Amino acid sequence: MRKIQMVDLQGQYERIKNNVQASFEEVLNTTAFINGPQVQAFQKELENYMSVKHVIPCANGTDALQIAMMGLGLKEGDEVITADFTFAATVEVIALLKLTPVLVDVYDNTFNINIEAIEKAITPRTKAIVPVHLFGQPANMEAVMALAKKHNLFVIEDNAQAIGADYTFADGHKQKVGTIGHVGATSFFPSKNLGCYGDGGAIFTNDDDLAYTLRGIVNHGMYVRYHHDVVGVNSRLDSLQAAVLRAKLPHLNDYNARRREAARKYTEALKGNPHIITPVIAEGYDHVFHQYTLRITNGKRDELAKVLGDNGVPFGIYYPIPLHAQKAYTRSSYNEADFGVTNKLVQEVISLPMHTELDDEQIAFITELIKKTV
Repeated sequence: MRKIQMVDLQGQYERIKNNVQASFEEVLNTTAFINGPQVQAFQKELENYMSVKHVIPCANGTDALQIAMMGLGLKEGDEVITADFTFAATVEVIALLKLTPVLVDVYDNTFNINIEAIEKAITPRTKAIVPVHLFGQPANMEAVMALAKKHNLFVIEDNAQAIGADYTFADGHKQKVGTIGHVGATSFFPSKNLGCYGDGGAIFTNDDDLAYTLRGIVNHGMYVRYHHDVVGVNSRLDSLQAAVLRAKLPHLNDYNARRREAARKYTEALKGNPHIITPVIAEGYDHVFHQYTLRITNGKRDELAKVLGDNGVPFGIYYPIPLHAQKAYTRSSYNEADFGVTNKLVQEVISLPMHTELDDEQIAFITELIKKTV
């Protein structure tokens, strides 16, 4: 059996090796390392793939979120609602901009932000909602957008984990997640469904004026060289990373299909165990399985983690501590009763290897270990 990896980037690279190497050679020969033709071409290709008017490439997914919020003109003290059960970057940028993060609970089946909890948390100071499409499954964007319209709020989609997923509206029409809110952000960290070989990110919007503002912010606030019209940052996708992303983008639908198939095999092998809750795909939703995350309900999650580790199977516990309990983000106003689901999930969740190169032998080995342990 091949070595089991959490993400097999080497195996994926072998399929695009010639394309990547040729593009690297072009970049090295032209020395167009920053904002060169590869970046410009990737921007256009991603706009076409996402069916969005504007893609603004940047240095990483955290920057993408921060710049999106800067572009919306949010002010110190404005409240921004987001999910308690997610990676810290989502709340980190809210705090960095001296906005006030307001954390709310998630659903226990999809792990995505709870719509009723959002509405309960809205105050006169609330200015934005940040839904996270966690682990590759879209949040309930139709409900989020309805709330935003009702209360005149911005919606900033954290799409770091679900690029390529479609959201289906009640009327049947589909739209790529990340393009539904006023602005969306994604990450191209190497382990993502669309990942580069370093850091990278992008911002999505269909708003022409906002796109203009964002393009200045990512480049020191400049629209004309050495004329700094707004406070900006230095956040650019380099040409080598753009070359990798251009090689991978035509394969993204296939990558996501491979992940779905691996997830199906995991779920089939683990069905019937009353102590294992396999990932739920909400009806009509498109899950692209950035992570395949189980819930272990009989208290044996940590025991399983040890067994997997002892047998050379990598795993992840995403996430072990709720954001509301982290020293950096805790608030005296938080009530533990409002985070019942997140507090339970952090005790139960464990994520299995998930990537495009998983084979049947590896999946069988992993699932047999789980069935013997749980």
